[in-house]
Amino acid sequence: MKKNKTFIIWFMLPCVLALVCMYLYPVLRTVMMSFFGIESVTAGMSEWSFNGFANYSKIFSSPTFQRAMRNIMVIWFLGGVIVLSFALLFSVIITSGIRLKKFFRAAIYLPNIVSAVALATMWIQYIYNQDYGLLNQMLRAVGLEGKNWLGTDMKFWAMLFAFIFGAVGYYMLIFINGIERIPADLYEAATIDGANKIQQFTRMTLPLLRGIFKTNITFWSVNCITFFLWSKMFSPVSTEAATIVPVVYLYDTVFGTVGNVQRDAGAGAAIGVVLALFVGLVYFVLNKVIRDDELEF
Repeated sequence: MKKNKTFIIWFMLPCVLALVCMYLYPVLRTVMMSFFGIESVTAGMSEWSFNGFANYSKIFSSPTFQRAMRNIMVIWFLGGVIVLSFALLFSVIITSGIRLKKFFRAAIYLPNIVSAVALATMWIQYIYNQDYGLLNQMLRAVGLEGKNWLGTDMKFWAMLFAFIFGAVGYYMLIFINGIERIPADLYEAATIDGANKIQQFTRMTLPLLRGIFKTNITFWSVNCITFFLWSKMFSPVSTEAATIVPVVYLYDTVFGTVGNVQRDAGAGAAIGVVLALFVGLVYFVLNKVIRDDELEF
């Protein structure tokens, strides 16, 4: 018995060390840094000066951070409603027994295979371009005037729509997996009892997918919090208010911006803690609202 325990300990040791060094230590160090004044992320602890909650006061009083939070909340809520609605719709259609099921599933998921940089470039250069972009060509074809889709007043919505286009397929596959796990016998019994397709969807499919909804909302929250690449692709030269999100603000705070070399790693750590707390809050609320109790099949 003692040999077995020793073997288990040695077997688990590499995983435990990797977890501590690559996850636990960075998290704890980031939380500690958020309470100190630190110029560089590589500064030794001897160079840290205790600030208390001054870093949090600094970021929450910053108009730039407030704008970044408003942008990300719109992306999270409005984008989430659209993405998850279309993902659920496509998953229901594809699992309904239509022909060419595999083709449609692959076609909708295809944007997730393409590099996000390539996908964003495609939207910017070939769809939103004011001179030869697809959208303006379609408008001119019907006698309407083209728009500057990448102008200040339209850039955020153009970025959001492009991001939504590339995200639907990922969440669709998760919904499909959940729907395919529901026994077909339940639908056959419901049909015999006289339930139509809408009643089956609202009273059977949706309740049985509550765990899948929780998974998708959690994944969507994490993807929104790490929304960096799309913002940088739509504002490549300098950060713009129309596209700024908290992660971009964090990057600019820690490493400086064009024309502003002042760096504040402590405030950057505070931003990271706030974003982590947001995801944790979403997960906590989901656990309270959406229960994991499964129906007995």
